[in-house]
Amino acid sequence: MMLKLGGSVITVKEKPHTPDKRAIMRLAGEIKRANVGSLVIVHGGGSYGHPIAKKYRIKNGYRDATQILGFSETHQAMVSLNKMVLDALIRRRIPAVTVQPSAFIITDHGRIRQMEMGTVLGLLDRGFTPVLYGDAVLDSALGFTILSGDQLVSRMALELRAERMVVGIDVDGLYTADPKVDPSARLIPRVTPGQLEGLRRGIGGAGVTDVTGGMLGKVLELVPAVEGGIPAIIVNAAKPDNVYRALRGEAVVGTVVEAGGGVA
Repeated sequence: MMLKLGGSVITVKEKPHTPDKRAIMRLAGEIKRANVGSLVIVHGGGSYGHPIAKKYRIKNGYRDATQILGFSETHQAMVSLNKMVLDALIRRRIPAVTVQPSAFIITDHGRIRQMEMGTVLGLLDRGFTPVLYGDAVLDSALGFTILSGDQLVSRMALELRAERMVVGIDVDGLYTADPKVDPSARLIPRVTPGQLEGLRRGIGGAGVTDVTGGMLGKVLELVPAVEGGIPAIIVNAAKPDNVYRALRGEAVVGTVVEAGGGVA
């Protein structure tokens, strides 16, 4: 099973380089209680990686020598955040081991091109819990770029033939509008890849930004795995026990993304 912990949940987004240590420890406890047999965890960057990556324009690729140090700073920020996640998991007696994405993944125009899965598979076979994160990685066309945790969790789900993906964010799921600014926004409890693509075309055709607060782009990254037969459940990881319930397969408020069916 794949678990994605959004950076907005494990960091304080309004305060650069500020972890939410209480949330990290709570989530580690939920993962322990869920007792999933074979689990891979991917986490985002939130206020750790994003501000530095934006400052140095790492996602756009190499433009000048000043970005070289910026690449290193971005990666190191993610290493620091990852250590806090690992510390919390190990304190809960979860045998977590970091697998650094930039050490085994190369992208091409921002999309994963090469991915050596031997280490991850070996860790899983031996009962470990691999933990990865969105990272600054080398890119065959751009020089380097940012690999998002959303793309990473989808691709790894396919490579590992995961049972399902649990995606923890800071709202209850995918909405018809940004629920943080629009009180009329409605939760979409179930959606298919085709319906997601329709939403994307509607937003692009209208010439406006993602009305769901940027969430649609993140959910679209899950589509390759969903089309490969691996459903996703998006839940609010900021609410206690939601991640636990989702990992256990219990009923929980959220958005299910799966092939077939329709919006409930």
